[in-house]
Amino acid sequence: MEKVAGSQEAGGTPSLPPPPPIGQPNVKPERVATPKYSIISRSGVGTTGRRIPLLTNHFKVSVDFQDAVFYQYSVSITSEDNRAVEGKGIGRKLIGRLYQTYSSELAGKRFAYDGEKSLYTVGPLPQNKFEFQVVLEESIAKRGETGSPGGMGSPKETGKRLRRSLQSKTFKVELSYATKIPLRSIALALKGAAEDNNSQDALRVLDIILRQQAADRGCLLVRQSFFHDDSRNFTDIGGGVHGLRGFHSSFRPTQGGLSLNMDVSTTMILKPGPVIDFLIANQNVRESRDIDWLKAKRMLRNLRVKTLHRNTEFKIIGLSEKPCNQQFFPMKVKNGESGNEGQSVEITVLDYFTKHCAIELGYSAYLPCLDVGKPKRPNYLPLELCSLVSLQRYTKALSSMQRASLVEKSRQKPQERIRILTDAMRNYRYDADPVLGECGISIEKQLTQVEGRVLETPKLKVGNSDDCVPRNGRWNFNNKQLLKPVRISSWIVVNFSARCDTSYISRELINCGRNKGIHIERPQTLIEEDAQSRRASPVARVEKMFEQMMAKLPGGPPEFILCVLSEKKNSEIYGPWKKKSLSDFGIFTQCISPTKVNDQYLTNVLLKINSKLGGINSLLAIEHSSRVPLINGTPTLILGMDVSHGSPSRSDIPSIAAVVGSRCWPLISRYRASVRTQSPKVEMIDALYKPLENGSDDGIIRELLVDFFQTSNGRKPTQIIFFRDGVSESQFNQVLNIELDQIIKAYQHLGEVDIPKFTVIVAQKNHHTKLFLAGGPENVPPGTVVDTKIVHPRNYDFYMCAQAGMIGTSRPAHYHVLVDEIGFSPDELQNLIHSLSYVYQRSTTAISIVAPICYAHLAAHQMGQFMKFEDLTETSSGSATSVGSTPIPELPRLHKKVRASMFFC
Repeated sequence: MEKVAGSQEAGGTPSLPPPPPIGQPNVKPERVATPKYSIISRSGVGTTGRRIPLLTNHFKVSVDFQDAVFYQYSVSITSEDNRAVEGKGIGRKLIGRLYQTYSSELAGKRFAYDGEKSLYTVGPLPQNKFEFQVVLEESIAKRGETGSPGGMGSPKETGKRLRRSLQSKTFKVELSYATKIPLRSIALALKGAAEDNNSQDALRVLDIILRQQAADRGCLLVRQSFFHDDSRNFTDIGGGVHGLRGFHSSFRPTQGGLSLNMDVSTTMILKPGPVIDFLIANQNVRESRDIDWLKAKRMLRNLRVKTLHRNTEFKIIGLSEKPCNQQFFPMKVKNGESGNEGQSVEITVLDYFTKHCAIELGYSAYLPCLDVGKPKRPNYLPLELCSLVSLQRYTKALSSMQRASLVEKSRQKPQERIRILTDAMRNYRYDADPVLGECGISIEKQLTQVEGRVLETPKLKVGNSDDCVPRNGRWNFNNKQLLKPVRISSWIVVNFSARCDTSYISRELINCGRNKGIHIERPQTLIEEDAQSRRASPVARVEKMFEQMMAKLPGGPPEFILCVLSEKKNSEIYGPWKKKSLSDFGIFTQCISPTKVNDQYLTNVLLKINSKLGGINSLLAIEHSSRVPLINGTPTLILGMDVSHGSPSRSDIPSIAAVVGSRCWPLISRYRASVRTQSPKVEMIDALYKPLENGSDDGIIRELLVDFFQTSNGRKPTQIIFFRDGVSESQFNQVLNIELDQIIKAYQHLGEVDIPKFTVIVAQKNHHTKLFLAGGPENVPPGTVVDTKIVHPRNYDFYMCAQAGMIGTSRPAHYHVLVDEIGFSPDELQNLIHSLSYVYQRSTTAISIVAPICYAHLAAHQMGQFMKFEDLTETSSGSATSVGSTPIPELPRLHKKVRASMFFC
């Protein structure tokens, strides 16, 4: 890295130094061996803080027969024509029927089946290989007097001319011995032995046993959660979608022994009932004639319906091209009724049901039919005869209204959640499961008691060097000024919302800014969108607004734009507006959609504006006086990394990888972001180090390393603290072997030989451990940490609840320390992480996870809005990287004026 004089502030835009010339003796990254890292063990526990008694939703598990051995058998299912049969539903039915039919051949041995290709028993079956013929019978309706309708297939007659028959299908099920999994391996892992595949596999088998039990009760299974078909657990969140409450359950090895982690869980399902009611609710229209049938076709594809006239289940493959009263199909008629045997006549779906089924159709006569046949053999059903089957998952992204409704309706206070969990443990009687019984497993019915510690609240510094002491995880700027307020002299207001008085908003913002120490001049102009423009596309509306702006400001664009939108969330204007402002023009912008303009609202807006423009709202007191332990004396870069993926139902939308890096060392409150696209659903970030053909590095880490150097008085980081969000325990080694390896390569590419010391920490929010006060109804206090009893028996992890839980039940963050070369003591590391929950510049509350990770998440979300990936065919940005044969569209780079800013605030 080149030496530069002085420090570059947030708004500055230094150009990156050129890469070291290829050929220098010390710059041969491909030849420099990067060290290999392995996950460290716990070195001790923390001691600071006030001790408090807690409860947690872990239920202690006892294992009496530790010498028990699980035998795994591979399951192969083929149909009568020797085709492999896939699908969990039919697999579970067949294995259930197999047990009923051949129990004696299996020596009465009970088993657990994973729904796919593996079956587990305690102890061996009589043979290593079995081959069974299993017969499944299903009820079908048969025509009494006329031939079945050609092309229709399913809508058969009802009434006197319909009789029911059982149709049998025979399947071949093969069981083959695969391996043994000793239960004792769990006991060894609990004693602190390094976890091997056996202990992981044994835990997985125990989880499969619980899933088998839930499947036997007819539950919907979603990974480790199960959901009963009970309308009392349904919550209508709008759009034809229900939240369904169920339970998560998984066995976990802990310091206190094996435990069952049981928690309340929620999944989304489609509202069961008449298809027409669902479509009206889903599209938010008043009646059937307003339905968009193209949208309906996409929504209904692959859903399951049950017919009212036959009570038979079908899968939807599409819709008819014409309405029911105009859609013809060829129907075979009975010999002698008209013409030769097997002759077909063309008949409409409406006439068929009216004349041959004696069913009078109402509204659906004029609507498209559901097609439940095969691609080349359609099978039409009128809409009013079909109802959506219950327990069908909804995997599309929820709207902001649906999310808000779900959060509001699924909240549970701590005491209510405790009651629900303890009731579930009593009702489900896991101890009675025959397979668990063979292992001698018993599970306690009460929550586990554990000791927590409440860490001391970090003190903050605000304007005029005043002290600010948060109380219960909160503080405010009443009668206080921001620590380093900016001056805003060149700015405008643009209004995309007809209902807002921008003149009033700008006056109130100036007044509020004055009280917080921000000097704001009067805006140069207020631009209102004309009514005609509102009918144009979002991109066209943004373009028109910028044309108006440039016409009104001949001296050049402003430094800052306040943009008023009509929608608070998911505005179609937001993405195009941010792209135009930040990428094309390099203008800082703040979007608002005010419903109530008061001092608190304006203060929150000003916190964001001040951070974006290079100001500082507050600092930690120890940061302000340069006393952060282990960081103050040694140049330390803090990284926060996150990858956000599209909705589960879309596998074609690129994932967005974002990394933020601290700047202006020894501060730990200032960050810069770098954001890239990568292959859909890929979790490991692949652009940290990105060597190009010309020998330069276009990766994320180089950008952040150079920025650190230029803003930290020419100091290079000799320590790097790396926070990673969103990875599961099975991916921890990939974080070290792939991502950490890339970071080191990027550092070496800059000509450095001495590699920094690393501390690597994974933060998880998506887990199911909850903490409760043992002696009170409220949530645990902010700053609560637990690093004993329910933590991993060997690895270095702890739970921390930094935030104040005002409603619902607080979820602690679960931190896993994978590497710690810097050498933090447990107290030092826990207090640093706690402090990093108080440096989030957007709010005046402690946040639930460290600020660098939150910033990475914000940056990924905001830049992901630059491109509407749903509409992409090739790429919107004009460039793409290719993975296999699929081009991955690249995000536009930020303008040099805003590149180093906290634009994401």
